[in-house]
Amino acid sequence: MRPRRLRRTPALRELVAETSVRPRQLVLPVFVREGATQPVPISSMPGVVQHTRDSLRSAAVEAAELGLGGIMLFGVPEAKDATGSGAVDPAGILNVAIADVAAEVGDALPVMADLCLDEFTDHGHCGLLDPHGRVDNDATLEVYAEMARAQAAAGADVVGPSGMMDGQVAVIRAALDGAGASDVAILAYSAKYASAFYGPFREAVDSSLVGDRRTYQQDGANAVEGVREALLDVAQGADMVMVKPALAYLDVVRRVRDAVDVPVAAYNISGEYAMLEAAAAHGWIDREAAILETLTSIRRAGADVVLTYWAAEAARLLRA
Repeated sequence: MRPRRLRRTPALRELVAETSVRPRQLVLPVFVREGATQPVPISSMPGVVQHTRDSLRSAAVEAAELGLGGIMLFGVPEAKDATGSGAVDPAGILNVAIADVAAEVGDALPVMADLCLDEFTDHGHCGLLDPHGRVDNDATLEVYAEMARAQAAAGADVVGPSGMMDGQVAVIRAALDGAGASDVAILAYSAKYASAFYGPFREAVDSSLVGDRRTYQQDGANAVEGVREALLDVAQGADMVMVKPALAYLDVVRRVRDAVDVPVAAYNISGEYAMLEAAAAHGWIDREAAILETLTSIRRAGADVVLTYWAAEAARLLRA
């Protein structure tokens, strides 16, 4: 047998390709800025913006027309406080943005929302702090429950708890069910690692964080722990689980995919995006080919769903 026979033409290569990337497998993360009158470029993420409510609606319509698998919303509030009160306020930017998008696209595009306090707290942590400045896990869970109810009321199809609080999925599931929102799904950020690659995201959400989140996000040295966290979330009622970041943790994506019986997502995060964009801007790599190769690698590792800032562009490339 000569395997090269099956590599001779693009059509033959497509015929025997083991891994595919399709628009329906891609979710577009987006940022919406309270009070913005025009989109605000994010300097460390060329091509990505903090949306206005109007430009967000347009982005959601485009995502639906491209056949994407969903849109994940992050809010950037004008004011923050110690408890992240804007996260649970029905008039807060994230909740009104969920309502905007849900009204715009209906059932044509799953509307997903980040469920975490870091964008809304003046200290930048993912939860409430105790008098010693440590994240209070159980007090935070009470706010997460309220946040879940607010996002469901706004029209979210999927909530994405990303704070890595112990027991968060069980509390959120109970809150949703108790509010008559049992149809709202949970995409749990189950294996979220403390990573150096989050830097551009912190610009994107105007993060107030000083220090790090290593006491509650996972240690990058640990893969078995990532699987254990995913299994715990599934047992608590997660409908999907996520590994974040993607590229530095492809081995964890594979291990989680092999261990759970729910869809597995991976988040192709801001730093991964920024690195490729920077290299392409210098002419060091073929940008479009590198985008598709990156997404294929994440799918090949076992991710059923990929959150990526290239989602819309990749969908257009895949249709070309």
